[in-house]
Amino acid sequence: MDGRSPRRRGGFSPYELTEDTPVYVISVAAQLSGLHPQTLRQYDRLGLVSPDRTAGRGRRYSARDIELLRQVQQLSQDEGINLAGIKRIIELENQVAALQARVAELADALDGAAVTMRQREAAVHASYRRDLVPYQEVQQTSALVVWRPKRQQSD
Repeated sequence: MDGRSPRRRGGFSPYELTEDTPVYVISVAAQLSGLHPQTLRQYDRLGLVSPDRTAGRGRRYSARDIELLRQVQQLSQDEGINLAGIKRIIELENQVAALQARVAELADALDGAAVTMRQREAAVHASYRRDLVPYQEVQQTSALVVWRPKRQQSD
């Protein structure tokens, strides 16, 4: 894992710069991150920060790569974490980000399913026949009703 989100493609102009656009050569990336170029090469070999490559196999770093290099340096020097630990931290952060994206995706799908269900329920209710009367259960009583036919009066 290299600590980056997948490169976003499609919908962008090839000349539009984003934080994932690989533009910095190793010497510039080293200056921006405050690290030696050999350290950047070592981080690449260990899989901590893996920059894009040009056709000639030269490394090209993005702004996101530079930020990750600074984070690795901070964890290593200030927190005293070894490189294996830093690699595991980066992997776990990537997993958390992927899981958060999946949760958001599933929440959107759930919301869509709920809307569809409400629409279908409304369609079913709209299709009810209006000439039907809802059945109401008759309450049983112990009262006695006597019926007597009316007598016809003779003329």
